[in-house]
Amino acid sequence: MFLHSVNLWNLAFYALMVFMATLGLWDVFFGFEENKCSMSYMFEYPEYQKIELPKKLAKRYPAYELYLYGEGSYAEEHKVLPLTGIPVLFLPGNAGSYKQVRSIGSIALRKAEDIDFKYHFDFFSVNFNEELVALYGGSLQKQTKFVHECIKTILKLYKGQEFAPKSVAIIGHSMGGLVARALLTLKNFKQDLINLLITQATPHVAPVMPLDRFITDFYMTVNNYWILNARHINLTTLSVAGGFRDYQVRSGLTFLPKLSHHTSALSVVSSAVPKTWVSTDHLSIVWCKQLQLTTIRAFFDLIDADTKQITQNPKKKLSVLNHHFIRHPAKHFEENPSIISDLTGTSMWVPVKVSKWTYVAYNESDKIYFTFPLANHRRIYTHVYCQSTMLDTNSWIFGCINSTSMCRQGVDLSWKAELLPTIKSLTLRLQDYPSLSHLVVYVPSIHGSKFVVDCEFFKKETRSIQLPVTHLFSFGLSSRKVILNTSGLFYNIELLNFGQIYQAFKVNVVSKCSGVKEEITSIYKLHIPWSYEDSLTIAQVPSSTEISVKLHIAQPENDSHVALLKMYTSSDCQYEVTVKTSFSQILGQVVRFHGGALPAYVISSILLAYGGQLYSLFSTGHCLEYAAMLDKEAKPYKVDPFVIMVKFLLGYKWFKEFWDMLLLPELDAIVLTSQSMCFPLVSLILFLFGTCTAYWGGLLSSTSVRLLSSLWLTLKRPSELPKDMKIISPDLPILTVVLIIVSWTTCGAFAILLTYLYYVFKIVHLQASLTTFKNSQTVNPKHSRRSEKKSNHHKDSTVYHLRLSASDAEDSLRMHSTVINLLTWIVLLSMPSLIYWLKNLRYYFKLNPDPCKPLAFILIPTMAVLGNTYTASIKSSKLLKTTSQFPLPLAVGVIAFGSAHLYRVPCFVFIPLLLHALCNFM
Repeated sequence: MFLHSVNLWNLAFYALMVFMATLGLWDVFFGFEENKCSMSYMFEYPEYQKIELPKKLAKRYPAYELYLYGEGSYAEEHKVLPLTGIPVLFLPGNAGSYKQVRSIGSIALRKAEDIDFKYHFDFFSVNFNEELVALYGGSLQKQTKFVHECIKTILKLYKGQEFAPKSVAIIGHSMGGLVARALLTLKNFKQDLINLLITQATPHVAPVMPLDRFITDFYMTVNNYWILNARHINLTTLSVAGGFRDYQVRSGLTFLPKLSHHTSALSVVSSAVPKTWVSTDHLSIVWCKQLQLTTIRAFFDLIDADTKQITQNPKKKLSVLNHHFIRHPAKHFEENPSIISDLTGTSMWVPVKVSKWTYVAYNESDKIYFTFPLANHRRIYTHVYCQSTMLDTNSWIFGCINSTSMCRQGVDLSWKAELLPTIKSLTLRLQDYPSLSHLVVYVPSIHGSKFVVDCEFFKKETRSIQLPVTHLFSFGLSSRKVILNTSGLFYNIELLNFGQIYQAFKVNVVSKCSGVKEEITSIYKLHIPWSYEDSLTIAQVPSSTEISVKLHIAQPENDSHVALLKMYTSSDCQYEVTVKTSFSQILGQVVRFHGGALPAYVISSILLAYGGQLYSLFSTGHCLEYAAMLDKEAKPYKVDPFVIMVKFLLGYKWFKEFWDMLLLPELDAIVLTSQSMCFPLVSLILFLFGTCTAYWGGLLSSTSVRLLSSLWLTLKRPSELPKDMKIISPDLPILTVVLIIVSWTTCGAFAILLTYLYYVFKIVHLQASLTTFKNSQTVNPKHSRRSEKKSNHHKDSTVYHLRLSASDAEDSLRMHSTVINLLTWIVLLSMPSLIYWLKNLRYYFKLNPDPCKPLAFILIPTMAVLGNTYTASIKSSKLLKTTSQFPLPLAVGVIAFGSAHLYRVPCFVFIPLLLHALCNFM
């Protein structure tokens, strides 16, 4: 019956929307590189020593605990406090375990063993009882206060030691990183208690799903504090994102706001971190061996030799983090590196005058300095590029000042090199070094090792090639291509017109090599100059390699840089680079950036259909099918133009002042614009996806009601249609009071769920009664017609004692099916707080604070009345016309104020439901 109300064209359209949504979802959940993280292992059995907290503190936070991580002999030794190391506190995130500290704790312990425990770190971890703080924000403030107490407790464990710490370093995973930032907002918190903050996959900008106002209020408090107090915040902060493998927290949310006054904050994607170069999912970021090794190297480089604690020098801290997480020069970190190096000893000096040079070193017995005179090369070339496959940490390239053929001292240029997976490379612009007379490449004496050193001089214009990307709406049918014919080692492909998050491309690099016997490796690096989100692809040539090109952060308006595809190539190969639009990845970006707003668009579509049904009941006396009304009423031009117009008017000062005078919240479209999340036509795409979801959701709910009614008829004797339509039955007030008491004493979402189940039960019972009536009509049609006439004859002017006819029952079921769809989404949006409450039931019987309690108080009596409401009892209501006009502006309001604040959506839904219930009395 549901399918019969939709024509084939609409059905085909809904199927197409499902296909497009599936493409987008597939790109988000599966369209990324395989997991290249190495697993980190413990070499001894991990132990978690519970730290005893003060009794008052333990009583105030019964669900929370503090642990010290250890292994083997270290764990045994530190069972007797106090401690002597450097404290690091790990904060787990949403549903995270305190045991997630073991990977980084174990690696730090191995590193300390390597240096005979000259320095070592003590890793603490907080047990937040695996609370779902990404879904329910009511406990975030409580967690923050507990962490503050934990820091004070940890520092007391070192009391009386010679090098007792005065602060701790914090590693926060997911929401744990946000809790760490929130510490600064506490009234009694001293900023000096934290010396370093590293967050892993933490959504700093906004919540992933704003399901209650406590989460958004918490975010607003934290971010506003950091923005307004940027001048006074000296906390060095590093945020590491997981990249496209992390579909739970997209990397764009992890980037700390770039403030001109707060220069001690860095944000980077794991795929861009040197010696890591992999994308991590939301959980593997805490155990990915490559990333944890990088983190521990940074920790040990941060130690001050005098205090044996993490340095208090902010410049050194930022320098260390830049060295390990942003650009690694293939050298060990030095706080004050010696720029001038001695080039002495028994070494050979070999002059090289050619513009392109390759040297294969194998079992070299003598040190060799290859010198490149720059005077002649300056006249012809603009740049020099050198690379070496020997990945040691020694200096390897120098510059001589005013020298003829050799020099005793040289400028160490190795600090300007960049480490890549298979090479270390250096590119210099010659005009930046006018005082250098020679370039010197050092080849050490080696035994049993083979490596290759290459250098070449070139003009920039020969190695910088512009490649305009294809248009967004080319759908991959057209492509653009460049061919690299010259035998160079390095190319910059400038991807013109590429800087928006809704753009996505497939870049195919085909390499063809001649006369190559050995395996050759090429590196393709996508470099995004306005954010640290680079990604690397390693290819064995000759080959055909496909690279996905899309962004986490859109290009700022005042930024003129161009995204680059840096190609580290082989001189024996030719390369062909082709770029074309990837339609599936564009849909993936829509889902990735705006998928969280889909419930708002679904509910907006249902509200439009609901309003159409109420109006058809008012105008014709009959309620049309949900699917037919969805097709007729759910049109994007009824919603989007109003939102666009209001956004435009808010650009004028007078309208903004009028808006603020009405105390209206900020338009969600403006919030998305401020986060650079404006897609062309994105609202239209989401509305179509929302309508499609509303349709298939309606089909599912209608089918479920029919199946449940069939089950009811199987288990129970056949039911008859109600003889009297009583709006308020004797047991209704009692049920309403009981549910309100449940809401007040336990959890509002739990009461809403019970109300939903009661309402579904009433509709299933009505469906079963109608099915029984129709079956009896089929068996005895004459008797059924007489019954129908008799029922119509008994109708009088009093609504409360009308007898229900079959047609009225069908109309009522159509209306109830739409209400069920709306109520289902309210239940889904309130479900996170219910799950949180059930999970913590052994600690707290009453959820406090409860985001759903006010909604439950209104929804319970409303749904209790609607459960006994029939179309026959409201079609003559004076309020019906007004009620039918409300869903349209409310559908607009849902998109305007609920797409980025989902917790507001139920507030728009209960209004028409309440008016619908009042139609029984007016």
